[in-house]
Amino acid sequence: MKPEYYKSILDNLFDGLYFVNRQRGITYWNRSAERISGYRAEEVLGQSCANNILRHITAEGKELCNDGCPLAQTLNNGQEFEGQVFLLHKDGHRVPVAVRVSPLRDDSGEIVGAMEVFSDASTHLRMLCELNELKSRTLTDALTGLGNRNAAEQEFKRRLGELKRYGTPFGLLFADVDGFKSINDSHGHEAGDKALVQVAKTLQSALRGVDTVCRWGGEEFVVLVPQVEEQVFRSIAERMRRFVEVSPLRLNGESLSITVSVGGALARPDDTLTSLTARADTMMYKAKHAGRNCTELDCAGSATA
Repeated sequence: MKPEYYKSILDNLFDGLYFVNRQRGITYWNRSAERISGYRAEEVLGQSCANNILRHITAEGKELCNDGCPLAQTLNNGQEFEGQVFLLHKDGHRVPVAVRVSPLRDDSGEIVGAMEVFSDASTHLRMLCELNELKSRTLTDALTGLGNRNAAEQEFKRRLGELKRYGTPFGLLFADVDGFKSINDSHGHEAGDKALVQVAKTLQSALRGVDTVCRWGGEEFVVLVPQVEEQVFRSIAERMRRFVEVSPLRLNGESLSITVSVGGALARPDDTLTSLTARADTMMYKAKHAGRNCTELDCAGSATA
């Protein structure tokens, strides 16, 4: 087949493609390379890619043209390279590209040049960002910034797996804001939202780094407490209650007292999320009936204050 036939195929590739010789001089530049980079073939042919035409940088901002250039490395060692970099478009903005570099050899196997294939990764990165944002939304409570019920369910599955495989104990705590309806009725829903945000932050500060607090719904919060025995479990529950009690909400120059009732249960290997939350919920309502602003826990099957 005539060379023009192969050139036509290369020119119509969706990916950008260019060839360089041993001195990194550009010998071929296809149409997709023009589209992605903004540079026409006549602007780059004969130039060295080391002249900072595309000025590839890594995700950390390291410039590769003069230090760590994949093309230069392939010309030296004959190894193929694949990765993601950011090229400089002719108009001045950065474009994320997935690149693949391969050596070009003559009939004797000597390296005579290299080729780089690159594709615009902007859409891919945008999709990843949107996917991560969507994932974050599905696991995050919009008001408090804590994990939501979905996040709590995922954490429960992880902790239950650890309990079954390694015998690592964990517990679940419910903290319910006392008299929350009266806060909304007396001071408005905005005050109620502020109270929930403050309780969320206070609970976070009362917990260890390995503990996970999520908003279960309404004025109720759930805490997964791993690597815990009964005594520590009780101390964590009481610290949560106490931290909220001594952290009044400042509202229009006034100090509004907020308390929580805390109920909890240590997990058993045969527990499901439904059975464990049911026991913890029962303890929480027992705390409510005991006068609120107190803790009730089920440790090893018996509820004690």
